[in-house]
Amino acid sequence: MELRHLRYFKTVAAELHFGKAAEKLHISQPPLTKQIQDLEAELEFKLFTRNNRSVVLTPAGQAFLIEVNQILQQLDRAIDIGRKTSRGELGKISIGFVGSATYNILPVMLQQFRDRYPHVQIELHELTTDRQLIWLREGRIDIGSIRPPIIDRDFVTQVVFQESFVIALPTNHHLAALDEIDLTLLATEPFILFPRELAPGLYDPIISICQAAGFSPQVVQECIQMQTIVSLVSANLGISILPASIQEAQRQGVIYKPIRSQTTSIDKLAKIALVWRIGDRSPIVNRFLEVVLGTN
Repeated sequence: MELRHLRYFKTVAAELHFGKAAEKLHISQPPLTKQIQDLEAELEFKLFTRNNRSVVLTPAGQAFLIEVNQILQQLDRAIDIGRKTSRGELGKISIGFVGSATYNILPVMLQQFRDRYPHVQIELHELTTDRQLIWLREGRIDIGSIRPPIIDRDFVTQVVFQESFVIALPTNHHLAALDEIDLTLLATEPFILFPRELAPGLYDPIISICQAAGFSPQVVQECIQMQTIVSLVSANLGISILPASIQEAQRQGVIYKPIRSQTTSIDKLAKIALVWRIGDRSPIVNRFLEVVLGTN
């Protein structure tokens, strides 16, 4: 028994006329009649009672038709699911992200992708940049949202967002009344920063802009999460320099100030980049990159 036998049977059952069914199937009547006879022989029961004037489903044929309709509907659904999955319109994508990406580009990217492909399940994992690279290599995530740079030939990266830095101060700090702050005023201040081994993409440009102002920051505490740094600043344990989008997350006890005459050179900006495995772009990863990068 082949699927075409079931489709032929369904068409004849709908038309109750072999000539009309053959026309609808774009075949001649004798082969159609032979196919139905072969199907009845294999099933070992009659599907139709027929004479020169009429074709009628037998009781067994009526019962068989109900099941055949369900089989063909399930088959059509399976074909549709397979096609959509092959095009990246259905399935699951697992995305890693650094927590600070939620203040800027990540919500925009996710909304754009959700609007375009609403049937793709998005699985999110908040991870540091180094953990995302491990998970990418292990296949536990499909794409990452990291703080570049990274040096690894196994991955492709593309910067999707960049911004300047601001100074985070306790609200009772003696510089809090200034509209903007010259970095030279921070030379003797205690700093709370990211550890370089975990966030070189933030640590290095911050150190660079401080050194350009003539000093190296006195780091008294290192924290992995940006929100933790903000919390310690609010507790008067030090100050920090953070990406400007942190201002989206208001916290009592902290005030943010722009840096006076801050350079806008590329190497002194905070960046977010997408990263994925080279040569391993699944259909869904392709669709995601097309949406957020505008590329094919």
